[in-house]
Amino acid sequence: MRILTTFGLAAAATLAATLCASAASSAWHDSEGGRIRLVTSGQPDSAGRLEGVLEVALKPGWKTYWRDPGDSGVPPQLDVSASTNISQAALSFPPPRRHEDGYGGWAGYDHPVSLPVVFTLATPGSPAVIDANVFLGMCETICIPVQASLKLDPSSAPNDAGDAALVQAGFSALPAEAKADFGAKALPGSHEALVVEATAPGKASAVDLFVAGENGFMFGPPSREESGGKITFRIPVLDRPAAPPTGAGLPYTLTGETGAVQGLLPYP
Repeated sequence: MRILTTFGLAAAATLAATLCASAASSAWHDSEGGRIRLVTSGQPDSAGRLEGVLEVALKPGWKTYWRDPGDSGVPPQLDVSASTNISQAALSFPPPRRHEDGYGGWAGYDHPVSLPVVFTLATPGSPAVIDANVFLGMCETICIPVQASLKLDPSSAPNDAGDAALVQAGFSALPAEAKADFGAKALPGSHEALVVEATAPGKASAVDLFVAGENGFMFGPPSREESGGKITFRIPVLDRPAAPPTGAGLPYTLTGETGAVQGLLPYP
């Protein structure tokens, strides 16, 4: 009986893994603060790009982080190196809000959120299996790191209506591209601070700026000033790379009364 039981457990585990790998959405991974899964929809385009979302179903009272959570948070991370025929996965982020937890301020979400992902096939037109290692933080009074391996076959059910609606909603929630009357621009500053002027329709009091410290930069909480109809943010530079980065710039999200936009700021 012991041999049969062991064999049965092994068979069940194999079957479960097979089922997860043959679904266009992964199985849920449960944690104390909620659960997460990956969902894809549709067929890859001619360049091999496939849209999906990392769905984060938070429990009431729990929060998770934006792309730059501050000096002590855990930003969402997605590693697809164990996948088959997937060369990269690019996460995007809907507009965050500021939160205070008694230890400091940080940017993130206090509600269930879907983070859009664009997967790129290494060889367009060939089969692919997404095997992703996901790492993020969920916070109540304390923050708990959540790590999960999420696996799926995006070709198994590409036309599922529920998956399509979830993915479409995730991408629709992203900030629009910045424009002249709703955006941010860097002003002359100093080595110690990034100074940014923001322009947005609606009430000035509703405007907030989130700048992602990437490529070796780390920023402190911004201070803001309203004068002469202009809104200026001064963002302390806590750390910077030894050499100027070669990237396109620092991603920012500007929120206001009428919505949110995103863009890039030059490195200070």
